[in-house]
Amino acid sequence: MKNLRVIVVKSAWICSLVLSVFSTAWSHERQLPPVPEGASPGLQKAISAAGAPSTRRRQVSAPTTEDEWRAAAAIMASAPGPSLSDISGQLNVTIAAQVIAGVDVYWINPMGTPKTKGLLMYLHDGAYVFGGGVKSVPEAARISAIAKIPSIAIDYRRPPDDPYPAALDDVEAVYRSLLKTHSPENIGIGGTSAGGGLSLASVHRFNDVGLPAPGALYLGTPWADLTKTGDTFYTLAGVDRILGSYEGLLENAAHLYAAGADLKNPLLSPVYGEFSGFPPAYLVTGTRDLFLSDTARVHRKLRAAGVEAELNVYEGLSHAEYLFIEGSLEHAAIYQELSIFLNRHLGSP
Repeated sequence: MKNLRVIVVKSAWICSLVLSVFSTAWSHERQLPPVPEGASPGLQKAISAAGAPSTRRRQVSAPTTEDEWRAAAAIMASAPGPSLSDISGQLNVTIAAQVIAGVDVYWINPMGTPKTKGLLMYLHDGAYVFGGGVKSVPEAARISAIAKIPSIAIDYRRPPDDPYPAALDDVEAVYRSLLKTHSPENIGIGGTSAGGGLSLASVHRFNDVGLPAPGALYLGTPWADLTKTGDTFYTLAGVDRILGSYEGLLENAAHLYAAGADLKNPLLSPVYGEFSGFPPAYLVTGTRDLFLSDTARVHRKLRAAGVEAELNVYEGLSHAEYLFIEGSLEHAAIYQELSIFLNRHLGSP
């Protein structure tokens, strides 16, 4: 999928731009470990090219007021990125903007005969604040193209105008509508970072309101704990080349999204919830991922509840870095194995 590179690199560049402009400095200077020999040549090249992160570039305070958050979101929304026609042409999928149960979505279909009768509800990344509109589509389209299953990228509402529980309400509304025409075991749900966290929280919500569990979960380095609790929030601060640290944008985004609610509420930080009855899950993280602990903790909660869960940890990978190292072995392996997982669990055609 050579043409994926344009989509992935631009999306990653936008994320890095916002994080670098709206992050506070790390509290301590860090020297990166050596480039890991166990990483693929493509990832090694990316790590070498980036070098050690400079705390001096992250001195600007993160947004704190609603106006500052709107300005940050405007930067994200106006940054260059592929159009729907670009994505459709490069990935050989069709994309239609629709409204389901009052929620804006993008319905994505792969060309050719689907491998299963499954459908993926995709929830985008962006710290719960960024990444809406057309920017919610690229990873969903990539998964549809490789797995040969339809997906629905949900353009859920975001703060500052629509904080928690608006995003959860949107996901529940779409899921209820899909259940009228699809069996729950044929519906998957997933996403990367905040999208992974929201996917977990959504299954908690489904359980709370008596809806059946979906058939599969994709958890790409999920933001499963909005508090600074996990070990790697400390051990990998200044090592993760994408996020940098919890302080600054992530911490402020967590409080903006929660809107005064308890950050350890399982509908905000799903790692604190009850995982009995959850569907099989495919989890991805890396040894330099600030959310490595979040991902590992979720995996252990799933396994303790008797849930099938595949934990995939990649050497040298920073947070969600698989999104933009398209030519790497890591990128290929993650999406090929995810495709196999989704097709195995979402039913035969």
